[in-house]
Amino acid sequence: MVRIRVVVHGVVQGVWFRESCRRMAIDQGVHGWVRNREDGTVEAVFEGEPQPVSVVVSWCRIGPPRADVTSIDVSEESPEGVNGFRVRP
Repeated sequence: MVRIRVVVHGVVQGVWFRESCRRMAIDQGVHGWVRNREDGTVEAVFEGEPQPVSVVVSWCRIGPPRADVTSIDVSEESPEGVNGFRVRP
């Protein structure tokens, strides 16, 4: 089990990034959450088996079709055992 936190920079708000991320995470069986931040970035936490988490993190480097991702910050954390995946306000 791994836990990865990402902060995605670029044109990532108002382009369905959070909902697309939620769907991708659920499709991969990854748990966690995603939210918009006041600074215009998107932050997400992914927990699960290493390979599916890696797939979702890789997706974040591109995002949905209308996004323009310029960079992504990735950090590892200790797993907390979260269940489900949700969009936070």
